[in-house]
Amino acid sequence: MRISSPLLRSGLTVAAAVALPVAPAAGPALAGPGISVSTTGTTVSVTTTACARLNGSWGTASLLTSSQRDFAEGRQVALSGSGSGQSAAWSGITPGTYTVIVMCSNNSTAGTQTVIVSSAPSPSPSRSAAPAPSASPGGVMGGLGGAVQDYGTATLVAGGALVGSGVIAAAWFLRRRSKPYRF
Repeated sequence: MRISSPLLRSGLTVAAAVALPVAPAAGPALAGPGISVSTTGTTVSVTTTACARLNGSWGTASLLTSSQRDFAEGRQVALSGSGSGQSAAWSGITPGTYTVIVMCSNNSTAGTQTVIVSSAPSPSPSRSAAPAPSASPGGVMGGLGGAVQDYGTATLVAGGALVGSGVIAAAWFLRRRSKPYRF
């Protein structure tokens, strides 16, 4: 009996894969749950639960611009908080892309995350009811679907008549076009 070469090789590959212990994939490791970065207007804030207090300090967070590469080059702020969570914030940040790095007091990195600060401040949520938008001359109330204004019966009948006459005119035009030309 002859075993084909490709079949033998694939069988050996599968056997070798089963016999080898599974090693974790190499990649960036985060100590603990990592970090969470958010922006509100020109303020960037970071929170983490990964750091432990050591010598009275939780650690330091650094905000790096796109041209900075090292933790020490960024704007550094000491973490404050408790065992259930630590945080830091930077205010007055100009629009752009930034990287936030959190170093715990034991010199381990809690995490790294990129954030984009936009030029427009984010709107603050409010509970007050906003007035319905009014139609501007020559504008379209996109997305409202005509639900802003209640039209009377005369307007609806006139609109239906226009649509009906358009359908009849289109049918007449297409019917007339299908006839052969006469010389």
